[in-house]
Amino acid sequence: MSTMSTIINATAARGGRSAHRGRGSVARLWSSLERQTADFLASVMRAAFHRPAFGEEQTPDFLVSGGRSVAAGRGSFAFAGRKFAFALLFAALASTLALAAMALAAASFVSPALAQEKTVLKLGHLANEENSWHLASVKFGEELAALTGGRITVEVYPNESLGKEIDLINGMQLGTVDMTITGESLQNWAPKAALLAIPYGFQTIEDMDAFASGSVGDEIKEQIVEKVQIRPIAYFARGARNLTSNRPIRHPDDLDGLKMRVPNVPLFVDVWNALGANPGPMAFSEVFTSLQNGNIESQENPLALIRSASFYEVQSHVNLTSHVRSWIYLTIAESTWQGFSAAEQAAVMEAAARAQAYERGLFEESLAEDRAFLESKGMTFVDVDAAAFQAAAKDAVLANVSDEIKATVEGLFAN
Repeated sequence: MSTMSTIINATAARGGRSAHRGRGSVARLWSSLERQTADFLASVMRAAFHRPAFGEEQTPDFLVSGGRSVAAGRGSFAFAGRKFAFALLFAALASTLALAAMALAAASFVSPALAQEKTVLKLGHLANEENSWHLASVKFGEELAALTGGRITVEVYPNESLGKEIDLINGMQLGTVDMTITGESLQNWAPKAALLAIPYGFQTIEDMDAFASGSVGDEIKEQIVEKVQIRPIAYFARGARNLTSNRPIRHPDDLDGLKMRVPNVPLFVDVWNALGANPGPMAFSEVFTSLQNGNIESQENPLALIRSASFYEVQSHVNLTSHVRSWIYLTIAESTWQGFSAAEQAAVMEAAARAQAYERGLFEESLAEDRAFLESKGMTFVDVDAAAFQAAAKDAVLANVSDEIKATVEGLFAN
């Protein structure tokens, strides 16, 4: 390949993946010009420096006119011919330089247009704009844009504005949505995803981190990719669920038939029954009024939700049961992922890692802020006998999980 062809290809390469087609067209143009110019110069040089035998007719192609050859002798014509040939040589060189400039201009015209082609990812989720998941999603988009020079950007749609969680998952499978934040809902396709929210599976957030980032966590992600066709690229911690009440609860024996609201999840109902409470499903919108009227005595939720729902107005204690520690995944559609180059995939993963670290910082800040706020509103925080609660819940948990993950859950309780 000539130096000029190399320059053209390098210039066009800056246009990104799609520049390949434009680069090829410019290179073919230049190659054709190179061949034509080389043939022309060869003719000039043969005509100028070929010394014919006496009487031989010299008839270079470029001196043929109207089908008649211009014959010349060996003397004055040879000198004049050489002068004319050198003039043509210089004209040819000038033409070559002009053509080179045109080719480079063509390359520079193609590349910027192709370089401007961008990929815009759509990321929908259920949280509001103040939630750490949303802020981390925005952070992911900022980092990815920076890492790719703006070639890949992210549009974030909070508050289910792009659809509900299951709708977004279906959209990712169909190729109409690129990303979402999702968790144990994935167990509808991938049974191992149920491990994301096992009651009393993890005593501390460090235990949860070790599990989520370890070998079993890798198996969960692999199954999600295989069964759901979406790819987890980072995970965000969820606030531990704690029990609120109007009296301290330190041990399962203290529950003593406590009337409490739980989500409409059979596992939750069975676990709190086993612990000694009197649980019942209820719509979240009805909880505050039911607590206020005394229809129920207790409920359980993360600190952030206890704060935002103003439960501090109708409950006096936060019992630190931390009975569910869980995480949720930032995911990308597998079809979108496979459309990226290896370098782009690396950029996505790096941006996701930065977003995960950023979210953890926000999460830890919010835990401290929520506790301080609730304490300022008069709520008392109560430490509990975590081992006693875990032991009392074990059989109910194992009875509610699938055979595929039962051994893993047994291992969690053994630790």
